[in-house]
Amino acid sequence: MAMVEEKGSANGQEDYTKDGTVDLKGRPILRSKTGRWKACSFIVGYEVFERMAFYGIASNLVVYLTTKLHEGTVESSNNISNLGGAVWMMPLAGAYIADAYLGRYWTFVIASIIYFLGMCLLTLSVSLPSLRPPECAQGIADRNCPKASPMQKGIFFLALYIIAVGTGGTKPNISTMGADQFDEFEPKERSYKLSFFNWWFFSIFLGTLFSNTFLIYIQDNVGWAVGYGLPTIGLGISILVFLVGTPLYRHKLPSGSPITRMLQVYVAAIRKCKSCFPEDPKELHELSMEDYASKGRTRIDRSSSLSFLDKAAIKTSQTSPWMLCTVTQVEETKQMTKMIPILITTIMPSTLIVQATTIFIKQGITLDKRMGPHFDIPPACLTAFITIFMLISIVVYDRVFVPVIRRYTKNPRGITMLQRLGIGLVLHILIMVTACLAERKRLSVARENRLFGQHDTLPLTIFILLPQFALSGIADNFVEIAKMEIFYDQAPEGMKSLGTAYFTTSLGLGSFLSTFLLTAVANISQRQGHKGWILDNLNVSRLDYYYVFMAVLSLLNFLLFLVVAKFFVYNVDVTQNKYGLEMNQMMIPSSQDNAAAIRQNTPQPDAKS
Repeated sequence: MAMVEEKGSANGQEDYTKDGTVDLKGRPILRSKTGRWKACSFIVGYEVFERMAFYGIASNLVVYLTTKLHEGTVESSNNISNLGGAVWMMPLAGAYIADAYLGRYWTFVIASIIYFLGMCLLTLSVSLPSLRPPECAQGIADRNCPKASPMQKGIFFLALYIIAVGTGGTKPNISTMGADQFDEFEPKERSYKLSFFNWWFFSIFLGTLFSNTFLIYIQDNVGWAVGYGLPTIGLGISILVFLVGTPLYRHKLPSGSPITRMLQVYVAAIRKCKSCFPEDPKELHELSMEDYASKGRTRIDRSSSLSFLDKAAIKTSQTSPWMLCTVTQVEETKQMTKMIPILITTIMPSTLIVQATTIFIKQGITLDKRMGPHFDIPPACLTAFITIFMLISIVVYDRVFVPVIRRYTKNPRGITMLQRLGIGLVLHILIMVTACLAERKRLSVARENRLFGQHDTLPLTIFILLPQFALSGIADNFVEIAKMEIFYDQAPEGMKSLGTAYFTTSLGLGSFLSTFLLTAVANISQRQGHKGWILDNLNVSRLDYYYVFMAVLSLLNFLLFLVVAKFFVYNVDVTQNKYGLEMNQMMIPSSQDNAAAIRQNTPQPDAKS
């Protein structure tokens, strides 16, 4: 690489990025004036305020639904799960629009405006007395409490689902834009990128910590109008912070719909399933490296995995994109397809995340919330402990664990991404076991004191739930960050937003699975005259049985993960192909073409990392 840099220096040329990034107008971009942590500071700043706004609504939503809209345990939990499903599934649409048409920046900006409008409507719905039902004397869902009218519920949930549409465009693009600010072909920037998602999640949970403490306290003790108004203002500030950093951002050009390209490969492979594979793989359809370089894309050589899809590149008399695909297109599809089993194994922990913010909180409502003689801790503030332990574990992991373990594994990440994910899945089993033990203790106190009323407060401190919240925070450090790293790192260059959408999709599917499991268990457990495991009155419910059931499902999911991980093949590190990049760079005679040609490289087949 030194030869290339010397040549560029001798010709008086600037140091352009080599990973295909451009400015907002599509022009080659200088490394020294853009990207890196300088640009990421604005993106991370946005995320801190946006997470504060989002979780300022989401963390305490179960309390609003039960105390203000007077919903029951299962109904409120399912409404939150369904909303979470929408919030986390919509990024598929946002990723499609970004990769195929608008690019990440403009998709993000438009979605942010929609997001902000939804927050304004939501604040209005909790502020006007005509848009919520009269107060319930006991403050908890009860048969004597007036229910919200269809109009009141309609406006409230309309605002929530407008927010879901907005987050569909922001979530898959903001983190991907952040990672795009580091050029993998520059060693120092690459080292920064390895830690990016650790500190990205640190910023997320920093904003979440503020919402889970200060904002929840405001909502419970000052009012919902102020408690929702502050997150709305915070979101407005976050959008302004992001826009201020616009001149510093590096951008990846839209490369067409990744979903369409994948479907074309599947269709072509199926339609040519009986075609004979050529003896020489070089006879498969492929474009020249110059064609890819002119579009700022990378050519990928054929790999041996998922070989059935290679039939999509067999040449025939038909040249329709639904009958003939390039080897690179096939390999991109392979890279996205092989991550689907990983995605499936992350659905169960996503289900547990949803339930940690609903059922765990409702347990807290029944417990002694006193912390000192004059202060009661809001039950939803328990989620702050998830955030606190997440923040602590991120710092310890990045600054202590990784440097120590790296000496033995020689892996720049310390351990592989799948190993990190596997550790998190084991922790999720422990969370359910811990929750079961805590619930059995809570029920024993209820029996000992004969407190079986729906509104009875048990003489047991709310901090008995602390271990399961703390473990949830530590588990998130392993599962959530590993998911984001895998789905971004292993996605091809033109499908990074879709890769990030895989991350949110697992959360969305987990939310829908949570709804299904809660409803199914509640209904089945009440058959044949049984009182049921999950009732509005938690003091006579059997949540401990439900937690055992979830622990068993988590164990089975972990066993499935072990099988999937055994057969998973990592992509070849792109920086291993630098030599080919340098040789192609040196063969470019025109300095005018240097900025474009320097992005060219020659990837190699997938291999174990």
